[in-house]
Amino acid sequence: MVTVKAGDIPTTTFGKTGVQVGVIAQGGARMDLHPDVKTAAAHVRRVHELGVTYFDCARSYWDGRAEEAYGIGLHGIRNEVFLTTKTQKRTAKEAEQDLETSLRLLKTDYVDLWQMHAVQSGGDIETILGPGGAMEAFEAAKRAGKCRFVGFTGHADPEVHVALLRAYDNWDTVMLPLHAADHAYLSFEQTALPVAIERGVGVQAMKVFGKAFLLRALHPSECLRYVLSQPGVHVAICGAGTQGQMEDNIRAVQNLRKLTPEETVAVRERAVAGLGGQTGHVMEYWKKKA
Repeated sequence: MVTVKAGDIPTTTFGKTGVQVGVIAQGGARMDLHPDVKTAAAHVRRVHELGVTYFDCARSYWDGRAEEAYGIGLHGIRNEVFLTTKTQKRTAKEAEQDLETSLRLLKTDYVDLWQMHAVQSGGDIETILGPGGAMEAFEAAKRAGKCRFVGFTGHADPEVHVALLRAYDNWDTVMLPLHAADHAYLSFEQTALPVAIERGVGVQAMKVFGKAFLLRALHPSECLRYVLSQPGVHVAICGAGTQGQMEDNIRAVQNLRKLTPEETVAVRERAVAGLGGQTGHVMEYWKKKA
């Protein structure tokens, strides 16, 4: 078995931010797999010791305890990591309040990336970009140095991603679901990813393992290789709940060889076949129903 040591994670330039980041990140959504904040914080520290320097989080994860765990686990090494968080608030006032809470729990005076979380509809876009909308708070936070970059996330509708990418010129990043069976239903890979590439934004892939559904058909390393082989994808968010899971992820990317076009097609076919037709909103329950 290949051993894992700090420094084994390849890096890439994160879109137009120009920042070098690791190609895999610790996802904050799965901090809730730990029994308490102290245990989660210890996991965060161990993952950093393995070489992970990209830490994804959100105000809503684990009712705020995920941010608390990050703040404790990254104490003293904050400047060694790329740290993100998100807000689901759509007005400037509420988003600003969320950011202040996030910074307090994360024990930092800035985040590298602040994101509008779970944008799902045209109505969300209108509110965010309208008078008094959350974008006002995001732009103010960037000017004040409370965040270096701004982005948005969502997993319901690729057309909403396209609309928001085109509605605002200053996005630094986007997060979207990408995996080997995505092409079979409301494909973000086919619809939103090309626009993200066109806009030059940093791309974070989530749902890489299809919320574990894909593991019926593919090895975890194949899931990672598939996503990181797609043009324009910079970072795969991995919701590793144990050190062993993250070690496996690191081993998968240590000497990453991107899939050929033929291998890409074969992995897609195996993914769909292995799911026995359970693609679409049956597996991808996070996407809207067509």
